[in-house]
Amino acid sequence: MAHKSIKKALLGLSIAAALGCSTGSLLADGGDRVQELEARVAELEALVGQLLATREEVAVVDVVVAEEAAEQVAEAKVNEMLAEHHAAEEAKAKKHSYKFGGYVKADVIYSDYDSGSVAGNNAGRDFYIPGTVPVGDDEDAGESYLDLHAKESRINFKSEHNLDNGAKMTTFVEMDFLLSGQGNERVSNSYAPRLRHAFFTYNKWLFGQTWMTFFNVGALPENLDFVGPAESTIFGRQTMIRYTSGPWQFAAENSETTITPYGGGGRIVADDSRIPDFVARYNMNRDWGNFTVAGIYRQLRLEDRAFDVKDSTSGYGISLSGKFKIGERDDIRWMASTGKGLGRYMGLNTANGAVIDENGNLDTIDSTGVFGSYRHFWSEKWRSNLTLGYLWVDNDTDKTGQGVTKDAGSVHVNLIYSPQPKLDFGIEFMYANREVESGVDGDLTRVQFSAKYAY
Repeated sequence: MAHKSIKKALLGLSIAAALGCSTGSLLADGGDRVQELEARVAELEALVGQLLATREEVAVVDVVVAEEAAEQVAEAKVNEMLAEHHAAEEAKAKKHSYKFGGYVKADVIYSDYDSGSVAGNNAGRDFYIPGTVPVGDDEDAGESYLDLHAKESRINFKSEHNLDNGAKMTTFVEMDFLLSGQGNERVSNSYAPRLRHAFFTYNKWLFGQTWMTFFNVGALPENLDFVGPAESTIFGRQTMIRYTSGPWQFAAENSETTITPYGGGGRIVADDSRIPDFVARYNMNRDWGNFTVAGIYRQLRLEDRAFDVKDSTSGYGISLSGKFKIGERDDIRWMASTGKGLGRYMGLNTANGAVIDENGNLDTIDSTGVFGSYRHFWSEKWRSNLTLGYLWVDNDTDKTGQGVTKDAGSVHVNLIYSPQPKLDFGIEFMYANREVESGVDGDLTRVQFSAKYAY
């Protein structure tokens, strides 16, 4: 339709132009003039054809451009959606993180007790427990043992979460295989896992089982033995509710009372406390190292018809500890603790928290423990630790008898080689002594080789 309209319009213009000439001229020219008009019409028709072809080409180009623009818009939309998806995944990854960790540790332990024997299933064969060192006067009663185990190996799981309300939450669960009574060395050396840590934190609050707030784990020496100077260390884990604000920590923790019967005898584990153990702690971290001071208040309570006792008393104590840096790598770690009725908190419960007197009342037992450890790097891959610890117990022997621990001490020295990060090979020598109130004592001499890989 457009093609015909253009041709008619051009033809009309041509005729009008031709008619505009004088009639005389047209008649004068005759046939030549008609031929000229026909030639013009032919030129105009060719021009119209070219215009129409150009218009069709322009239309095709417009379609292609439109299609390309639509494709670009669609691609941009897809890229935008992908970017939003990746951003959401990254945000999700930042909001939640999960990590497995732990280590595998193999120990070869040679122990020489000079005053008695220790049963094969006794935990004192796996690591140094002061109260298990036999005492006696018989020089021929000593025994020596070789033990190989991997019970200290552990596995843990940690998660961190940034919640929608802006709060932060972490969870941590860890197990190892020490203190397992189910295993044996006859066939498979299988040992049941035990719970070490199981807690979560919500902002400044902690709920669950972890290190005692009274214990500064950062001051613990680097020993191949599981604890090291156990007799003089505040050490343990238990369930608690803890609040942390900057350097301050306040906790209410699981309570338990251990008691010596009147005149001596087997330990009484009361489990009769009606209030938790309360702990307050202050932590200081500086370029030179760190320092911690902690105080504890606890109730010691016993209700036992067999001993005709229904009484409670209060225990309290203070612990100072820290780590001082020396040079680029060396450091000194130390702890000094004292109190009345500390009992199980000190020295892996070498001494009890209280004793029953002649009237059936509870009297607290005082104890003091101190250790120091120097770590020296011989080179980037070689290092040594020298550790000394000592415990004093102030017993009223008229009530406790002569068979309770009076004091205990130990010295540890080791050499550790780390060919790669997280991989350690070491050898350690330890000497320990325990003396009871009667003056009888016993020695433990131990050599330990350990191989450990942390992951």
